[in-house]
Amino acid sequence: MGTQKSGGAIMRGSCRSSPHRLAAALLAVLGAGGVQQTVWAADYTFRIEPAYPADRVAEIYAPLMTYLNKTTGQHFTLVPTRNYHFYWRDMQNNVKTDFAFDEAHMADYRIEKQHFEPLVHTAEPTSYTLVSNIDLGNKGLQGLVGHTIVTMGAPSLGYALLLEFYPNPILQPDIATTATSWRDATDRVFGGEADAAMIPTWLKDQYPNLTPVKTTHEYPGQCITASPDVPADLRDKVKQALLKLDTDADASKLLFDLGVTKFVPATAKEYSGDEQILKNFIGYK
Repeated sequence: MGTQKSGGAIMRGSCRSSPHRLAAALLAVLGAGGVQQTVWAADYTFRIEPAYPADRVAEIYAPLMTYLNKTTGQHFTLVPTRNYHFYWRDMQNNVKTDFAFDEAHMADYRIEKQHFEPLVHTAEPTSYTLVSNIDLGNKGLQGLVGHTIVTMGAPSLGYALLLEFYPNPILQPDIATTATSWRDATDRVFGGEADAAMIPTWLKDQYPNLTPVKTTHEYPGQCITASPDVPADLRDKVKQALLKLDTDADASKLLFDLGVTKFVPATAKEYSGDEQILKNFIGYK
């Protein structure tokens, strides 16, 4: 029964819906194509090393999340982090992470310490190069002692490898971790805020007017890993989708931003031992 008028006043009567009508309504909702996917799709977190400011990470990787949503039927949520300090802290605290995209040292840490499965890595290996202007660059590593070298914060791979260039605690450069991205590090050299920068080698090749001082040895490319909590069938779906990423017009723009051509299958053996780079950083366990 609906509302009834009595003496000019509105009175609300009782109204009971038939169980069959409720069931029919529920089936109608669940049967709607777009709604059904929303109801049943699980949500998976995707964490990315903060090699860019958080808002830029969200912009760069949004097409990848859309691509994975489309190809797997699940929902992926990008979780940007403010900087490397917070990213490393979250790793130590085992903050919920279903998928991660890391450089070799952090990828191996997840594999060894948290039993993540490596899915794919960038086809091109990773190395870092210390670059400077021609006057200082030609003087070698020792020519930069006492000068300002800019890089990204600890424990980024660039920062960690820069420390290995200067093992003597007495003969040290002034390491500034003020860069908000690797490209920003080069901008600070051109702007006179620093005398040198530690940057990915692929980026160095875009600045022929910077002089390379020293290049590290190569590491396996950045790796996408999956938590052991992620169902095996979804891990495989994500892997297969990533291996075809270079064929998707929108999502493949990510590869350009990373300076790589495609993803290839990854194995734990390729990264074995790389997590040792992290052992001298606070929080390592």
